[in-house]
Amino acid sequence: MSDMLRAPAEVKYADELDYLESVDTGVKPYSWRLSPRMVRLFVLGSERADGLDRDIPQKWFGDRSFVERSIVTLASDRGLLLIGDPGTGKSWLAELLAAAICRNSTLVVQGTAGTTEDHIKYSWNVSMVIAKGQSRESMIPSPIMTAMEQGVLGRFEELTRSTSDVQDALISILSEKYVSIPELNDDNIVFAKPGFSIIATANSRDRGVNDLSSALKRRFNFVRIPVVTNKRSEAEIVRFRTEELLRRHHVELDVPPTLLDILLQSFADLRAAAASATSDDEKLESALSTAEQIGVLEDAILHSQFFGDRTLRAGTLAGSLVGSLARRSPEDLAILNKYLHAVVEPRAKQDGGEWNEFLDGGRETIAALS
Repeated sequence: MSDMLRAPAEVKYADELDYLESVDTGVKPYSWRLSPRMVRLFVLGSERADGLDRDIPQKWFGDRSFVERSIVTLASDRGLLLIGDPGTGKSWLAELLAAAICRNSTLVVQGTAGTTEDHIKYSWNVSMVIAKGQSRESMIPSPIMTAMEQGVLGRFEELTRSTSDVQDALISILSEKYVSIPELNDDNIVFAKPGFSIIATANSRDRGVNDLSSALKRRFNFVRIPVVTNKRSEAEIVRFRTEELLRRHHVELDVPPTLLDILLQSFADLRAAAASATSDDEKLESALSTAEQIGVLEDAILHSQFFGDRTLRAGTLAGSLVGSLARRSPEDLAILNKYLHAVVEPRAKQDGGEWNEFLDGGRETIAALS
């Protein structure tokens, strides 16, 4: 793992997966490496009632029913579509499920406007085609086709950002469970092996970009992942992911609970302001997701490590918040300045302490960016 910038879940948690596989006595669908109960345990963490002789930490924070419905879907012959706002942990859940079920989460297609049918079926090695002609050797299978051949899970990120042609090609894969290769005379069909399925993700804010057809919707079970609104749950997510990032950067720096509370409260205040706004000009361009909170905190920690006194302070946190969320100028800067004046300033006068430093740091950053 030391030579990987970011290890996939099956590598990062290989020891846990090996252990769970060794003690798993449950029924496993198809070619699954773990039973559904053990998959759920790997994602949500172990409890004393599970009777394990080692602790399995929780990796995804959300409603248990979302995970269970996702696992049940993948044990059927339908695809799984995780849909929700940006930063709700859809991709992370998809990666954990793939890692637990088949120990391979890297067979991924990223949906964009430039994604073509080749990206989900196959393409050709041009030099080999010129030298030897078209054959299975000169064919380059897509990650989805590779998943079909191996009987494992393929992942499709940002499905609604891909064009209708790509989505239509996916319909036949999900319904027929094979891909035809008309360029070949022999060995010209790739059949999906038992265990193949697709986990797709889509942002609910992309509605209207490339809406899914009714035919494609029928091939998926939808699991909607809501925005985390519980402060305790959100604090656990931010703390868990931040600790991972700090280990990756080899940074040893504590996050005072009071500053984490300030960060959580700031995002809650800004979300409330966005919900009451009457026009888009009065809303930050940011989705104010949990993932963006993590980004703000990581930025502040690294700034304190490299350019501060290796102590996280409220002023640095405020500067990172403004710098990360002010994407439009002057619109976003005006919204953040209004927030500091109307919300943070009264709170600083009432509570004092780190809120004063947070106010000063935010104002200094806005002045520098204006």
